[in-house]
Amino acid sequence: MEMVFDSSTLILLAKTELLRGVSEDVQIIIPKMVETECTCKDTFDAKLISTLIDNRKIEVVTANKESAATLCRDFKIHAGEVEALAIALKKQLPLAVDDLPTIKACKILNIKFATAIHFLINTTEKGRIDRKMAFVKLEKLSLYGRYNKRIIDDAAKRLKGGK
Repeated sequence: MEMVFDSSTLILLAKTELLRGVSEDVQIIIPKMVETECTCKDTFDAKLISTLIDNRKIEVVTANKESAATLCRDFKIHAGEVEALAIALKKQLPLAVDDLPTIKACKILNIKFATAIHFLINTTEKGRIDRKMAFVKLEKLSLYGRYNKRIIDDAAKRLKGGK
């Protein structure tokens, strides 16, 4: 399965050490701007993302500038998110995104999306990590991400086995 990623989700998955596993299941596509945003620092997550790009686990593509400009004007979202949204729209692929304005744009444009929490729950349900480790990673997501308490509580409930 192919999926376009924006910076927020890519970085959150790298910080929680879920990105390598996700890259085994999903062909990750990112725009050039997301590559720039995610690899410019000397951090663990930036190095991991760079390694996955070098190992062709993450494909870097160029977004259409006109489409990106229109989306930027229509939704007032940042450059990396705009380029990711433009690629997802053109290729008719889902978008991995944790940025609320971009999630709202996905809903308006009828683009399927997933957040880092979705990937955590999916990884746990597949048995790739145990529930104890899943809660450790959920705690990290709650620290690094900008999730409201309701979303974290719902994820915890789902990780415990509730719906």
